[in-house]
Amino acid sequence: MKNNKYFGLIWMFALAILVACEPYMDEKSGAGLVAPPETSEMDFTISEGEDAFHYDVELVSPQIDGISVVTFNLGNGTRVNGTSATGYYSLPGDYTITMTIKTNGGSSSITKTLTTTETDYSIFTDPKYVFLTGGADDLDGKTWVVDAETKGHFGVGDVNLADGVGLDWWSADPFVKSGTGAYDDELTFFLNGFEVEYDNKGVSYVKGYVKDDPALASVYLNPRQNKDDWDVDYQTPVTGSWSLSERNGKLFLIIDSETPIFPGLDVGALDNEYEVLSISENYMELTCKSAYENWTKWHFFLRNKAYEKPTVAFDVAMVAGTEVNEFEVSLSNVDIPAGQSIDKVTVDFGNGTVVESTDYNEVISNVYMRMGSYPVKVTVATSVDDHESTFTADVAANHPDYVPFLLDEMVMYNDFSEVALANVNGEDCFVSIMNNPSRVYPNRSTKVAMYSKSNNQWANASMKLPAGYRFDLRSISTFKMMVYGKAGDVVLLKLENTDWGGNAWMSGVELTYTIQQDNTWEVAEYNFAGVANNGSAGDVFTNDVSNPAAAVSHDFYNIIRIMLNAGNGEGTHEFYFDELSGPHVEGIKSAKIN
Repeated sequence: MKNNKYFGLIWMFALAILVACEPYMDEKSGAGLVAPPETSEMDFTISEGEDAFHYDVELVSPQIDGISVVTFNLGNGTRVNGTSATGYYSLPGDYTITMTIKTNGGSSSITKTLTTTETDYSIFTDPKYVFLTGGADDLDGKTWVVDAETKGHFGVGDVNLADGVGLDWWSADPFVKSGTGAYDDELTFFLNGFEVEYDNKGVSYVKGYVKDDPALASVYLNPRQNKDDWDVDYQTPVTGSWSLSERNGKLFLIIDSETPIFPGLDVGALDNEYEVLSISENYMELTCKSAYENWTKWHFFLRNKAYEKPTVAFDVAMVAGTEVNEFEVSLSNVDIPAGQSIDKVTVDFGNGTVVESTDYNEVISNVYMRMGSYPVKVTVATSVDDHESTFTADVAANHPDYVPFLLDEMVMYNDFSEVALANVNGEDCFVSIMNNPSRVYPNRSTKVAMYSKSNNQWANASMKLPAGYRFDLRSISTFKMMVYGKAGDVVLLKLENTDWGGNAWMSGVELTYTIQQDNTWEVAEYNFAGVANNGSAGDVFTNDVSNPAAAVSHDFYNIIRIMLNAGNGEGTHEFYFDELSGPHVEGIKSAKIN
């Protein structure tokens, strides 16, 4: 006895596998408009093909000038350009076949009805149909999405390569088109009625040459990624029909719809046809030619939306090593699913040491020479994405082999042209590198920094030392910089310890300098000898931050903050500064020379 479930579907399903010839092109046509033929003059034949499920249709007449394209709508959701075609009808029913002849002056159509009585039950178990739609057991269809995690989910190559798969010119990296309308598109294929539904969540991703397709009928957004790729407001869902065609040992998926349906990126697929390179329960790989660029072949890699891909799993740990001040980073409990990989492990030890390894079994270590708290970042690059873990290496004392490097003179921190011990950044203000507004003595530098704040009392430019380093005020306690601005404006320089977090302001010590002349370079000097720090500094309060016995005279302050008219939060305040310098930073022998 046949399965009743199959009989319940019989009268609901129609599937077309077709073989098309080239469109009929009459080269005798004149330059003027030629009216389409009268319907009474048009005829085509329908004859049984290779078996009870295949039927051949063929143009009989007319053979006249002016014909540009002959199109057959086979009545099973498939349209074919050509003077003949073969349709596959797997289920019994009445199918209306329409032939349209289009000339340069219009078109005419006639119809005939094909009645079939046979059922091809193989469609319910054929793997390619089951993989595409979910089969007879899934009346809700099967939804496919772009597999953005896989390299080559989009690609393009040379259409003339015999073995090309559309990846030789460009292969999209994972998530490279994030922020566009590509990755949330859904294609749902139904065995019931051989219908396909396209849902793009309101925005589609198209090539630039497709964006003016009137079928999209939408408002275009600004280009994303580059000038050739566009997001487009395109309201869906829209529906169409699908069919499969086997030709010359290759499988093709044809999507027929009034408005465009495409797998994530509209490249103008020629005849809405995609070659199926592979299809399985959870993955589908397609290529297509473009009707707009006939030298290209495009590549698509799709995933079953319901399938949760296994990912690389592992644990990351950092522990103290056997050597003094040594810390070790390693991976354990590593689980790598088939087809995936761990490509590289990178450890930034926070003291300028960065170690990379392509062997995820390697134990990566570092010995710290100076005491301090160092932020450690571990990045594990997998074939799918990158995973980051962070740790803190607390080094209680200097390494026994560490030799302090002391320099009893001031050093340049940042001249914004060549030397940069550390960057100067803006907090609630803008700090920009600008051309020197007045290249005369005493400042002939090409580039300087500009500070600008608006309606903010405590906006500051800050220079923070690398982890583990501190200002040493015991021998030299003077900081200097060149300033250029409005006479009477007050430039504050403050030292803080960012280890105090949100209470860093309580750790600070500060001095001010008042600009003497309008728009003239002058030297602002801040000497902290004999200066008390903030009274909120608690157990590190001192009346002289430069006293060698004071807890804050070394291994404490790690950031400079520069403010203009601190406490004044009205309006805009601006000035230029340059040649920021001060005491030698113990442990850093020289600034970076760009």
